[in-house]
Amino acid sequence: MLLACLLNNLPLHAAEENKVAETQPLPAWFQEKVKGMPEDELAVLHTPMVEMLLGTRERFFDSMKEKSKEEIAAYIAGMNRVRSDSLFNPEKDMASIPLNTESEMFNSWKVERPKSLNPEREPGPFYLSRYATAGRQQPGVQTFVGAPVAIYPDDLIAGKVDVAIVGAPLDMGSYYRGQRFGPQAIRSGRYRGGIDMATLVDPSKVLSIVDYGDIAIDNMSTEISIQHVRERVREIAETGTIPFIVGGDHSLEYPDVAALADVHGKESFGVIHFDSHYDAGKGSVHWMTHGQPVYRIVKEGHVNPENYIQVGLRGPWPSPEGFEWMRNNGMRYHTKAEVEKKGWDAVVEEALTEARNGPEKLYISFDVDVIDPAFIPGTGTPVPGGLTMREAIPLVRALCAEHDIVGFELVELDPLLDPTYRSALNAGYIMQACLTGVAMRKEGITDGKYLSELSTEHHQPQAGIEGKKAGKREEVDPDFAYPQR
Repeated sequence: MLLACLLNNLPLHAAEENKVAETQPLPAWFQEKVKGMPEDELAVLHTPMVEMLLGTRERFFDSMKEKSKEEIAAYIAGMNRVRSDSLFNPEKDMASIPLNTESEMFNSWKVERPKSLNPEREPGPFYLSRYATAGRQQPGVQTFVGAPVAIYPDDLIAGKVDVAIVGAPLDMGSYYRGQRFGPQAIRSGRYRGGIDMATLVDPSKVLSIVDYGDIAIDNMSTEISIQHVRERVREIAETGTIPFIVGGDHSLEYPDVAALADVHGKESFGVIHFDSHYDAGKGSVHWMTHGQPVYRIVKEGHVNPENYIQVGLRGPWPSPEGFEWMRNNGMRYHTKAEVEKKGWDAVVEEALTEARNGPEKLYISFDVDVIDPAFIPGTGTPVPGGLTMREAIPLVRALCAEHDIVGFELVELDPLLDPTYRSALNAGYIMQACLTGVAMRKEGITDGKYLSELSTEHHQPQAGIEGKKAGKREEVDPDFAYPQR
């Protein structure tokens, strides 16, 4: 009996997903005032409706103290009306959005151009420029890190491509639009790749990197689009190439991870998720939003939650119930509150240790709002107090050097919210950090803390003395700039 459970503080397991797991005790005075009320009307006291209307259960009971039984009954009736109107009504609500399946253009947004319509060429990457300086200077069509272009899996195989950077301009999974311009901003921004000074490793020289274009998106439907994203990411991974996905909003994590699970096997790799939010919501009307990919990944078994690590959580979400859900599923999480408690170095070492003790294969999901908005203001859900670039870059580089990276995604960059180039620039350098780590690993450097001796120690004055003795010191020439003077 519901009323008996409420009055006697017994646990009541709800059938609905959004209900809390256990009842909370009702004040004695309130028990007296609700005696005799129908059980189905009192059921609303066991739903989030109480918190939705007044913030907390305590506020609800405080607001009821001066009310009569009749007033309380009327208030509860109003709560039930709000709850009833919020639920799906099969008589007037659509369970799904109808589509015109007879349209001749139904799949036109993702139909591939037949190869027979293209000029004949040998498979392999190619530059979209007529200039010999194609690359970082990009005098031709702009590409990710100035890389050559690949269009088909045959190009990836023929070019023995290590990394294919692909754009996924999807932003319908977010309440704030503009992330679809993320790939364009990274391609055209000030970031051009190049050598990493900390390690003196140049990913563009160690790795075969290509721009795989943008994945087609149906801008009217996230649900339809993510299926095609999954197909394209899977297509890249099946060739042995590592997909680097540039979004787009964070709903992309679901098709990206699912695609890699299709190729590598479910629960065969771990995930490091950088974010200010935990993105494991499950109560939304839509199953696919930028706040829910983690729940769906875990629910469908693509990743073992014990191998899922979150870094950078802060702000107003998740609630205590969200943290309990993560704990109960064996997930690891590292909040900025933990950084305040233990210090950044200790938290980083713990996260790295957890990753090392997990699967050798690793996927990195990097939501740029994990970075403090002072560095990346161009994101839809910024939260103050985030990671600095100096904190993020070494950590990402270390993870990508120490693990067999199966994929990397950079999401939630919204250049429309940043009139400067700062957000795109810094986001690009996060991707560069992972590319550097992958290149380090290919070169046999698997120590994530590795730093080049040449760039970190000048060894003066001894180095200069030895250079002079060896005749390597620059000779002074007062007329160097003006030889005809």
